Amino acid sequence: MKDHNVTLSIIISILLWLLSCATAFAHSDTASLQGGFVSGFMHPISGLDHVVAMLAVGLWGAFLGKPALWILPITFPLVMAFGGALGVAGVPIPFIETGIALSDIVLGLVVLFALRPPLWVAGLTVGFFAIFHGYAHGVELPNAANPLIYSIGFVIATGLLHLVGIAIGELKHLSFGEMIVRAGGALISMIGLGFLTHLISV
Repeated sequence: MKDHNVTLSIIISILLWLLSCATAFAHSDTASLQGGFVSGFMHPISGLDHVVAMLAVGLWGAFLGKPALWILPITFPLVMAFGGALGVAGVPIPFIETGIALSDIVLGLVVLFALRPPLWVAGLTVGFFAIFHGYAHGVELPNAANPLIYSIGFVIATGLLHLVGIAIGELKHLSFGEMIVRAGGALISMIGLGFLTHLISV
């Protein structure tokens, strides 16, 4: 029960921190900061298609344990930043929305079935889908926003969402905890299917 309370405290603390950061920056008088960092920070947490993928990466890392526990949540933002640079540069990449929806489906399924592939396979899977998410962030860079500040914003938000996923994934150590986490994977996969079939709008 003590571990359960600690896990819940971590989740609540991270969510409150996310909200407080967004509120603080949104009230900044610095236009470039608000247009860059805040826009980048809010983009991942304001889109359900992005949120569930980030959570899934954290959940999967928690299932795989160390070193995947920290390698996957580091790999995703780094590769996502590269994808964002491609989007800013206008490099054409097809089927971005499809790729994002598929990331939700696939990452949800690996959590649902608690798949434990070799670390390099997990890393390549996460990195591949990170390109699509990063590109979507990049092409939506606001006019006059600093690309670097914008990228820092969405990378930080993404990392925090990964931490929430990891914290939730730690419920696997509790009675029925693994069942709850795997059910979360099923829900993520169904949300991705909704995006893919346009039953859920982005």
